Amino acid sequence: MQHVGFTVPDLDEAVGFFVTIFGAVTCLETGRVEADDAFMLRRLGVPEGRRIENIKVLRIGNGTNLEIFQYSGETGDPEPLKRNSQPGGFHMAFEVDDCERTAERLRAAGVEVLEGPTLVESGAMAGLTWLYLKAPWGQFLEIVSMPGPLGYESAGGPRQWSPVSGS
Repeated sequence: MQHVGFTVPDLDEAVGFFVTIFGAVTCLETGRVEADDAFMLRRLGVPEGRRIENIKVLRIGNGTNLEIFQYSGETGDPEPLKRNSQPGGFHMAFEVDDCERTAERLRAAGVEVLEGPTLVESGAMAGLTWLYLKAPWGQFLEIVSMPGPLGYESAGGPRQWSPVSGS
């Protein structure tokens, strides 16, 4: 996967979060994208009156790039982000060397962290440690650590790609 794209209410806040918490580096920035309503609708599926104020692409370690958008033109109260249980709900996971140590660092930095980390002890994901957290704009994120093969690999399943090992 080359990138994951998503929209945030405050681009500077989002970039600052990923830089501070995950060591992200900004690769590119577009500034305001000049396009008319017809282009926005036909090419991006965006209703009339909305504009891309800026896009930044971040790289975090050896993982997929993050393409983060900030739009203008939305009216009314913002809709809540979808829960993980709803169609269209999603999260992004970042692999770390040590989930426990990273959780301590996140909590010390004031990041909203849910209960855990949780070590999966049996089944297909045995050996995986995971923890959910929330970005300042409410998006769920996850950190995972996989120091050895997962349970499903003992049955001969193909190994998942890992940004930590690069394979």
